[in-house]
Amino acid sequence: MISKYFYDENAYDYHDGGYINLEKAPGEDHPLAVPPILKPDKIENNDIYYTVTAQAGETQILPGDKTKTWGYNGSLLGPAIPFETGKTYHVTLKNELPEVTTFHWHGLNIVGPYEDGGPHAPVMPHGERKITFTVDQPAANIWLHPHPCPNTARQVWNGLAAPVIISDEHEKSLSLPSEWGVNDFPVVLQDRSFHNNQLSYTADYDVDGTLGKYALVNGTTNPYIDVSTPIIRLRFLNGSNRREWRLHFEDQHPFTQIGSDGGLLPDAVELDRIMLTCAERADILVNFSNYKAGQTVTLLTDDHTLLKFRIRSFKPQDIKLPSPLAILDHLDTDDQTPVFKTVMSGMDDQVRLDGKLFDMQRIDTRQQVNQTQIWEVSNTNDMENGMIHPFHIHGCQFQLIDRNGKAIYANEHGWKDTIGVNPNETVRIKVRFTKLGVFMYHCHILEHEDTGMMAQIEIFDPDHPIEYHLLPMDHKM
Repeated sequence: MISKYFYDENAYDYHDGGYINLEKAPGEDHPLAVPPILKPDKIENNDIYYTVTAQAGETQILPGDKTKTWGYNGSLLGPAIPFETGKTYHVTLKNELPEVTTFHWHGLNIVGPYEDGGPHAPVMPHGERKITFTVDQPAANIWLHPHPCPNTARQVWNGLAAPVIISDEHEKSLSLPSEWGVNDFPVVLQDRSFHNNQLSYTADYDVDGTLGKYALVNGTTNPYIDVSTPIIRLRFLNGSNRREWRLHFEDQHPFTQIGSDGGLLPDAVELDRIMLTCAERADILVNFSNYKAGQTVTLLTDDHTLLKFRIRSFKPQDIKLPSPLAILDHLDTDDQTPVFKTVMSGMDDQVRLDGKLFDMQRIDTRQQVNQTQIWEVSNTNDMENGMIHPFHIHGCQFQLIDRNGKAIYANEHGWKDTIGVNPNETVRIKVRFTKLGVFMYHCHILEHEDTGMMAQIEIFDPDHPIEYHLLPMDHKM
């Protein structure tokens, strides 16, 4: 049975003002670029050492001249960075860019504000920062991106984004597709425009979120995958500044969602379309067994061809997913659970969070570590004139309760760190932080974030207060 889509039909079909439709990029079809898996510098028992370098380079994206781009450990995007639950990571973060950047671990339960990599953790040009943390969350697809205030959007536009893959013993026991680049693919969805084959953030800038006219998938234009096994795992990440991706196969071929932002869902959900707002992830399985060699299956966003699957010969295969797929640590609430309300409002340069603009030296709210609160996240824009705001909280994963008082859909029952909040909607979520620190919460339309639709929460232990050095807004980024 195909589950109902997790947003209502109006939201799925909705395009707000200023939307730019995608066009086919110049040039031929190309095999989907698959980022390499980052190799550790060294391993000592359960301690793993990595180096991640933000750097400039050139990438062949369109026919003709190469495009000047930024990337991690390469010219564009970055390698897939593998983490394993229970292991400790020592990461050296190097900046070889001509300006300040930060390294934000989006979706990682980590101490803030310095290890988390928000705007309070700048790394100067030719400088470095060393961080150490132990991964204590379940298998999930998270990601790394810059977060300097107010230059996040431009740095992501230039190419800084990398998938981060957390694995654990339970996920390994499920026998999911795991041959990297054969039946297991990261799928980073972005859009860009080019000017004489070069990126120009200034030329394309839109305060309500910068859109491009060409789709890039893992930095590839007009991509395809040669399907040599019947079941493929696709780890989708919306890495765009503003665009939502409305994904479905041209022939409405169904697929199975097994995970969302923070890991596996309690039960797999069969769908025939899905929408990802900025920074959301979806982990899906596609079964191509009913197709014959030589056929092509096309994945669309709206009516635009996004990714082709060219069917080759393969042997029959079946995966029996257990029910439940994963056991969730449900966050308990009752009538005494504290409630925190936060409101996203406005468009253009009038965007606000709780009626205020971001201030790096202001703590907007506080929550005790390991305490569960109910957050009511509202978008006051109306459907006629407003837009969807994707809402992200640093340093934790949360669980949805309802949307405008209505039950959530089947694929919203897992851990999340980013949710699309529709115009004129309030989403209630259960939020618990397990790490101390100062963390951001904000709209993940990157230009809204940079404009000031962002705030800070301090997670505290009443028995062990900490004083943080919070940088001023005029700190040179």
